[in-house]
Amino acid sequence: MAALVGLPPLFLVLVALPAWAHVGGGAAGGLLTGLRHPVSGLDHVLAMIAVGLWGAQLGAPAVWLLPVAFPMMMACGGMLGLMGAPLPGVEVGIAVSAIVLGAMVLVEARPQQVVALFIVAFFAIFHGHAHGTELPEGQSGLVYSVGFVIATGGLHGVGIGIGLIHRWNAGRQALRLAGAMVLVAGFFFLWRAVA
Repeated sequence: MAALVGLPPLFLVLVALPAWAHVGGGAAGGLLTGLRHPVSGLDHVLAMIAVGLWGAQLGAPAVWLLPVAFPMMMACGGMLGLMGAPLPGVEVGIAVSAIVLGAMVLVEARPQQVVALFIVAFFAIFHGHAHGTELPEGQSGLVYSVGFVIATGGLHGVGIGIGLIHRWNAGRQALRLAGAMVLVAGFFFLWRAVA
C-alpha cells in the first residue's frame, strides 16, 4: 500500500513537460534529422530508389548486394563529410548518379556483378558526403549517420518492392519507363548543379 502512495508523485514527475524538454535535440534530434535528410531531396530519393529497381531487375544476389553496398559506402562518404574532408563535384556526382542509375534501369543493364557493385558504391560516396556535410550543429554525427543510413535502406526497399513488377512484361516496361524518368531528372539535376 505504501508503494501505491508514491506512484502519483512519480507519475507527475514523468509527465512534467520539463522532463521531456530535450527530446528534439541531442541523439533523438540527430536520428530524426538523419532519417529525414535522404528523403528531403528528390535527387537523393530517385537515385536511391533506382538502386532498388536495378537490383530487382538483376535478381539475386544483386537485389540484396546493391542495397547493402550503397549504404556502406555512403556511410564512408558521410564520415568524410563529417570530418570536413573536401570532395570535389558532390552535386555533379549526385546528378550523374541519377543519370547512370536511371540508364541502367532503362536498358535493363546486366553487367558483371562486380561492375554493378562498383557503380553503386562509387556514387554512394557522393551521396554520403552530401549528408555528412549537412549535419546540424549540436547533433550527434554518429546517430545522424545511423538515421540517414536507415532512411536510405528504406528507399532501396521501396525500389525493390516496386521492382517486383519486373516478373511481368508490362512491369518490365513500366520499370524501363521509370528508369527513363530518373535519367531525365538526372539531367535536370546536372543542369541545376552546373548552372
